Amino acid sequence: MRVSFDTNILVYAADFNAGHRHPAAARLLELASRANCLLTLQTLCEFFNVATRKAKLAPAEVRGFVLDWREVFPIHIADESALDDAIQAVARHHLPFWDAMLWATVQQAGCDLLLTEDFQDRRRLGTVTFINPFDPVNAALLDRALAPGAK
Repeated sequence: MRVSFDTNILVYAADFNAGHRHPAAARLLELASRANCLLTLQTLCEFFNVATRKAKLAPAEVRGFVLDWREVFPIHIADESALDDAIQAVARHHLPFWDAMLWATVQQAGCDLLLTEDFQDRRRLGTVTFINPFDPVNAALLDRALAPGAK
């Protein structure tokens, strides 16, 4: 099973002021580092923007997170077909554009799960299922998906 993360998970993992979500997100990324996971370039770009502007983290600190994650996870970059799919998803499914672009990119990369709070939990669109990693009902699914060598 291939997994990717929305920006909010990365922000929570980096921001010690994120309350109970900080340790949960940090644990998810630690588990993911040994599983079949990837990040998108879009997510890393959004993370840098949000972490420096909203979370008020220092750019050098945020850069460190980005560099560390780039060493651990493969990075998938969207292409023109992902853009086409995102535009169609906006029209057909009424998704905000950047959420549609993230969905299209992780689908293109062969991901089964996108961990996010921004979509309806357990909604499936194409080959991707959206999972809220902070909902306890999803704990067993996440343990299986983030197990080393999970298929």
